[in-house]
Amino acid sequence: MIKPLRKAVLPVAGLGTRFLPATKALAKEMLPVVDKPLIQYAIEEARAAGIELFCMITGRGKTALVEHFDIAYELETTLRERGKPDLLDQLRGTAMPPGSIVSVRQQVPLGLGHAIWCARAFVGDEPFAILLPDDLILSETPCLKQLAEVYHETGGNVVAALEVPRAQVSRYGILDVAEDKGRVVVARGMVEKPAVAAAPSNLAIIGRYILTPEVFTHLARFEKGAGGEIQLTDAIAKTIGSVPFHGVRFEGRRFDCGDKLGYLEAHVAFALKRPDLAPGVRAFLRTYCPDH
Repeated sequence: MIKPLRKAVLPVAGLGTRFLPATKALAKEMLPVVDKPLIQYAIEEARAAGIELFCMITGRGKTALVEHFDIAYELETTLRERGKPDLLDQLRGTAMPPGSIVSVRQQVPLGLGHAIWCARAFVGDEPFAILLPDDLILSETPCLKQLAEVYHETGGNVVAALEVPRAQVSRYGILDVAEDKGRVVVARGMVEKPAVAAAPSNLAIIGRYILTPEVFTHLARFEKGAGGEIQLTDAIAKTIGSVPFHGVRFEGRRFDCGDKLGYLEAHVAFALKRPDLAPGVRAFLRTYCPDH
């Protein structure tokens, strides 16, 4: 029996050093793309996939991430008194049902696998999703919803997969494909950040996962992998054989918002999808790029 998917874990404890000084006192997940912070895009994507309960794995200075989804009574009152219902509706869109968000501290940065292990009590014996807010995906159907549709058919572990240039495989966890069905692949293994010559494919895992709780058995061993960190992909790989494992070539465009160029590109792409902003964005792009 395939269990319902209700829970999501969001690892947001990173320091955001690639965006200093902007992230000196601001969580990188609070950086906006157009007019919404990265963390809000991730939460909205998860809710579209039916997720009801959220656990943020935080660190010091990250309280704004939870506060963003609280009710801002004073601000709502001010907007109401000033007759700004549109802004009030936008603000209410950030409010979450009581008890739907919890946070857990990752006191020591030991890797993504360790961050997920910190959520073990929240997850319990249920399947759960993982969303890395740095990976922002522009798609007609939210990426996690695409994965959830596959999960409800196959069960087991399901990850978002993206074909990358061969020269870039050492930046990602790479799938070892046993059977390629087109949109969905069956994996027999995975390798974290392999050398180009040793990579089993160019099909990379990006920041969307649906996992079963069996992964915690392996995370609890605190075995270090690539970079001397506890790697989530290593723990997932050890469940293969006992848990079905599929990769999904998702529909959509992924932006690496942990990278400055990827973050800037996301602004342009998301603004161009907005009817209220697209004409102005095209106009100023022509100003800066007159030959295109």
